[in-house]
Amino acid sequence: MKNNATRPIGIFDSGLGGLTVAKAIHLMLPNEEIIYFGDTAHLPYGDKSKDTIVQYSTRITKFLVEEQCKVIVIACNSASSNAYEEVVKQAGSNIHVLNVIDPVVDYIIETDYNKIGVIGTKSTIDTNTYFNKIHKKKKGVYVLSMATPLLVPMIEEGFIFDDISNAIIRTYLSRREISGIDSLILGCTHYPIIKNQINKFYNFDVDIIDTGKIVADNLRLLLDKESIRNTSTKRGVKKFYVSDLTRYFKLIARMFFEEEIELEKLNLWK
Repeated sequence: MKNNATRPIGIFDSGLGGLTVAKAIHLMLPNEEIIYFGDTAHLPYGDKSKDTIVQYSTRITKFLVEEQCKVIVIACNSASSNAYEEVVKQAGSNIHVLNVIDPVVDYIIETDYNKIGVIGTKSTIDTNTYFNKIHKKKKGVYVLSMATPLLVPMIEEGFIFDDISNAIIRTYLSRREISGIDSLILGCTHYPIIKNQINKFYNFDVDIIDTGKIVADNLRLLLDKESIRNTSTKRGVKKFYVSDLTRYFKLIARMFFEEEIELEKLNLWK
């Protein structure tokens, strides 16, 4: 097995949304090797049952364990809120597991926000994970949650920066469920892709919180604490796997990383 510091970081999501986290990690930790798995054959996870999300997440985790990852980042809010404990068990005691919810909650409790909105998939919102975790650590704040199930398929199909996406975003964010907020948690790693459109809807008067930089910083602290940060001067290799090849995934990945990427189809369920 590789030395702990040079082992890769595994990242997985239901599709291309986790690329927002992978990009933030790459920018903050450019020497780390990254193995990314997008389960494009089964997206979105947000409309799946807990048992199904656990099944998909633990099988991907098994693959990342076999690839000798030192850390696994669950770059999916639906998997983070429904399958975190099972992923930790599958990963075993020698691999660290990070989800994308706890770092954001820790960030929120250090702020002065009083009325926090959360948008995410049905699966994430139905678990009340953000509400419960924030209220456990910080009393006296309002946490208003709303499911926005059309946003993931909209983004995966490439409907961004156009009239269709603007209409869907406007329809969701105009609802009373999240009115009067001072901050908005993007409770799905797909949503930072449309962060600018969301900002424009609010006329830049609401703080929009996406997970990428927060999770990347949390990962950096973990690597340093455990003395497993890759200190090589070479840029880390990035490997991208998907369970179903989609043209738009490759386009987005190329746009995020500003380079050609190798994309390999890998069916873990055959």
